[in-house]
Amino acid sequence: MPLLSGNSLKDRLRRGDAVVGTWSVIPSPTVAEIAASAGLDFIIIDLEHGPFSFEGAQDIIRAAELYQCHPLLRVPANEDWLILRGLEVGSHGIVVPQIATASDAERAVAAIKYFPRGRRGVSPFSRANGFTNEDSGSMAERANSNTVVILLVEGGEGIANLDEILSVPDIDVIYVGTYDLSQSAGFPGQPNHPKVVEYVEECVARIRSQHVAVGILVQSRDEMLRAYESGVQLLAYNADCAIFHHAVSEVRSYLSSIQRSARGTPVAFQPDM
Repeated sequence: MPLLSGNSLKDRLRRGDAVVGTWSVIPSPTVAEIAASAGLDFIIIDLEHGPFSFEGAQDIIRAAELYQCHPLLRVPANEDWLILRGLEVGSHGIVVPQIATASDAERAVAAIKYFPRGRRGVSPFSRANGFTNEDSGSMAERANSNTVVILLVEGGEGIANLDEILSVPDIDVIYVGTYDLSQSAGFPGQPNHPKVVEYVEECVARIRSQHVAVGILVQSRDEMLRAYESGVQLLAYNADCAIFHHAVSEVRSYLSSIQRSARGTPVAFQPDM
């Protein structure tokens, strides 16, 4: 499902649907394929905090596409060449971090879009265009229409400038960084603190009032429900590493609870001889 003929994720966001995915931090196409096969709508490949190369990210993109899961890619910085490489390996959307001003937003959008809406570099010989110049005349129009533009607003400066950022055309999603906002609200590392929750919900309302979709990290069913009810559409559930870690921890804790509640002393395991 390379990004050549449409983007159902972008269409769903425009309709107001909610979608769920996760952050890809483990550099394994198999892990991404498992997550995609389980029915996730998107995976965000994290080149800012994850140990990925662009070549490795391309393999994650292929794995996600096998199950109609949309691979998005967070670049390490708001730099044209990083955004270009993230697009050329075939990602269905780009997540640009550290957006604090309207100028930051304009720079990111211009790097993602081809002329006349931007300045993205042109080469048909990439995965993004099917590795061929046979239909290069429509390449720019297709990419401009289909690529999802996601800007990550993480700190107090970005929130203070939110209205100006939202005035920039061609933004599909504003992703609100709750951990950084918790620090701005005076409760660092506490995204579920009532004051932080209130602060985030105010931001969500401001973004939605401008008919832009909102993305956010959720780490439990309760958080997902709260975010959904507040109008968040792009629900990023944890990260692949955290999902695996939590599942294993729960199994280990459950066995410990069984042992504590069992009568007498548990019999030590004796392997067969």
